[in-house]
Amino acid sequence: MTSQHFVSPDLIRQRFSKAMSDMYRDEVPLYGALMNLVEQTNAQVLGREPQIARQLQSTGEIQRLDLERHGAIRVGTAAELATLARLFAVMGMQPVGYYDLTPAGVPVHSTAFRAVHEDALQVSPFRVFTSLLRLELIEDLPLRAFAESTLAKRQIFTATALLLIDRAETQGGLNETEADAFVEAALETFRWHHSATVTAAQYQQLSAQHRLIADVVAFKGPHINHLTPRTLDIDIVQAQMPEHGITPKAVIEGPPRRDCPILLRQTSFKALDEPIAFTDQGQPRGSHSARFGEIEQRGAALTPKGRELYDRLLNAARDELQDFPNEANAARYNSLMAQHFEEFPDSYEQMRRQDLAYFRYFTTDKRPDAGLSNLTLDALLDAGYLRIEPLVYEDFLPVSAAGIFQSNLGDAAQTHYGAHSNQQAFEKALGRSTINELGLYAATQQRSIEECLAALGVSVPG
Repeated sequence: MTSQHFVSPDLIRQRFSKAMSDMYRDEVPLYGALMNLVEQTNAQVLGREPQIARQLQSTGEIQRLDLERHGAIRVGTAAELATLARLFAVMGMQPVGYYDLTPAGVPVHSTAFRAVHEDALQVSPFRVFTSLLRLELIEDLPLRAFAESTLAKRQIFTATALLLIDRAETQGGLNETEADAFVEAALETFRWHHSATVTAAQYQQLSAQHRLIADVVAFKGPHINHLTPRTLDIDIVQAQMPEHGITPKAVIEGPPRRDCPILLRQTSFKALDEPIAFTDQGQPRGSHSARFGEIEQRGAALTPKGRELYDRLLNAARDELQDFPNEANAARYNSLMAQHFEEFPDSYEQMRRQDLAYFRYFTTDKRPDAGLSNLTLDALLDAGYLRIEPLVYEDFLPVSAAGIFQSNLGDAAQTHYGAHSNQQAFEKALGRSTINELGLYAATQQRSIEECLAALGVSVPG
């Protein structure tokens, strides 16, 4: 079989993303309401702010806006994580970034599976934030042993999914029929199960240790726990959620509102309380809350210098708050964030000149005279030969992820595990190294510069 018969991994990812969204809309009706609100908000912003519409049009993001989703799952064992990496690879998704959530009292560490090249991202920016349970952090040793044995008994992948993963690896891809079968089979790993794999008493023991531990250990598979659309104005969505019967979390995670958005802002509604049946019950008599709705607004990807400034300002605001952001202190927290972030330039040109953010470079209709060379990028921009657009931040923020987790796990999430970062152990379980996201942004920016200079027929000093 030759490669021309294979479906592009990007198209398989696009199909899987849509199938996942359809499944989650059926399982969680509030997700459908959230999608409608986001669509209305995006249409409102595009109609009201033509410069945003022009920017999205020029970068090609307008085509991917309605497709954009990120999901999140939690797995329990190294074997599950390693096989999940193989499953995502069939869809052209690689593990980007390492996130340690233990300092925030969440016993997991994570990566994000996503496409890594700008062309692939334009086809489908679908990404899955994937967390591995830190079993070694369960202090009750008999309970830890029970969790390990329970997880060892389950198989979260269907036989068809495993067969097609093997086939994709062996033959270098999947044909049309195989790709459709793969999407259908892979979806089963993320489906909700109303039946637990433990008794009610065992569930309570796991939950008492940490609610997230119960969520990972007590079920047949790692149900998708949220699916997130991208909005162009998260403050509008946050304000209007109650009008649509949705109660938002108290604080939007991430940077404050800005004219030039940076990184990632996120909000969510509280996890649903859903009926489940334990192994010692015939009918659903218990309940479990894990699945929730989330919305995100994405801004410019920051350079190492920009991230250092962002982290410093975020930490300063939180240190001054002296508490976990919540409903009682939300107004003060928002005020502190706005106050501290006045130090961060709110113009793309200033961010570029200060090397705080990554950009894509584009040529304009203007062309330099023949023989013109050795101009700096600044000179080419100032003369109108080039223009810039910010690179979209495709990844996640540990503090924000922890804030979303905490708001949906309740007070139990406040347990502090201390700093237990162990990227080496995570990558051993994964079966490969994670990719540094900053290197991806730098490479995309450099490719765009080289393409522009080649089109203009000029060079810049090294």
